[in-house]
Amino acid sequence: MRNRSSKLFIEFSDERRKGARMTVLPAQNSKTAPTLILASASPRRRELLSGLGIPFNVVIADVTEHEAEDADPRLMVAHNAALKSDWVAQRHPDAFVLGADTTVFIDYTVLNKPRDLADARAMLKRLSGRAHTVFTGVALRQLSTQLRIDEGVTSEVVFRVFDDNVIDAYFKIVNPLDKAGAYGIQDGRELIVDRWEGSFSNIMGLPMEVTKQILTRAGLLADSPRLASFP
Repeated sequence: MRNRSSKLFIEFSDERRKGARMTVLPAQNSKTAPTLILASASPRRRELLSGLGIPFNVVIADVTEHEAEDADPRLMVAHNAALKSDWVAQRHPDAFVLGADTTVFIDYTVLNKPRDLADARAMLKRLSGRAHTVFTGVALRQLSTQLRIDEGVTSEVVFRVFDDNVIDAYFKIVNPLDKAGAYGIQDGRELIVDRWEGSFSNIMGLPMEVTKQILTRAGLLADSPRLASFP
C-alpha cells in the first residue's frame, strides 16, 4: 500500500466539537473495581461493546482527529484511536479507556464521514461495483499503570453495482452522514454490499475479536464471554 502522507499531528481543540456531549464521571475510589470507559460517541461501538457483558461508561474525547484524504489509513486510524483514548485517560487515570477509529480506503484515498448528502452520494457512486478496505485502530489505556495497547484490523468489502435509485432507497434506511464511506454494513446491506472478507464487526466500527483479546490481556475479561454472532 502506497503511503502518500504519513505525517500525522495531534491537535487539541479549544472548543468541543459541534454536537458532542461530555460525560462527566465521579472521581474513582482506588478500592473499587477499575472503570472501563469507551472514548467514542458511536452508537454502533456502544452496541458492540455491550455484547461482551462488561459494564462501561462513555466519555467523548474533545479532540480534533486527523482526517486528510491522502493520509495513510493505517497510521490515521491508529493515531485517532490513541488520541481519543489518551485524552480521556488523562482525565480518568485509574480507568481503562478504549478508543477506536474507522475509515474506508479506495484509490489511495481515505473516505471519512461525508460533509453532506451530495458528498455521501458521490462516495457511494465511487464504491459501486468495486472493492475497498475498511481500517480500524483500537487503543486501550490505563494511565495509572502506564498500560498502552494498540492494535489495527482490516476488512475487505465488495459493493454491488447500483444506481441513483438504489442510493435513494438506501438513504431512506440509513443515515450516511455519521458513517465513514457513507454506509453502514449492519443495515440495508442487501442493497449495496455483494460480499466481505474479515471481521464484520470491524466494518461496523469496532473489531470485537481484537477488542476481546485486548480486554482479556488487561484482565477485564477473566472468563471470555461468547461473542455475539455477526451478521
